[in-house]
Amino acid sequence: QVRLVESGGGVVQPGGSLRLSCAASGFIFSASVMRWYRQVPGKERELVASISSGASSNYVDSVKGRFTISRDNSRNMVDLQMNSLKPEDTAVYYCNFPTGNGRDYWGQGTQVTVSS
Repeated sequence: QVRLVESGGGVVQPGGSLRLSCAASGFIFSASVMRWYRQVPGKERELVASISSGASSNYVDSVKGRFTISRDNSRNMVDLQMNSLKPEDTAVYYCNFPTGNGRDYWGQGTQVTVSS
């Protein structure tokens, strides 16, 4: 079955960096679009970054130039490198596999807190 497991969250000061990782299994990872979302309490889940099977990437405007999504098809991993973090980046971050047929799969989420 499909499984997504995130790691790498934590507490960091403004201006700091964190790297999130998502280990995927149960599907053909190399052929799949992968996404990172984030959510804060009381708000809708927000698409942060996506990466195609060919490694083309897209970002929400608020993270452009600070975050980088990457994938390692040999290890079935997708990472999100987050630099120059701001307090408004504080959220639970989720790894997402959109199947394209109406069913999305999600990881359990990892908390990122940016605070001095």
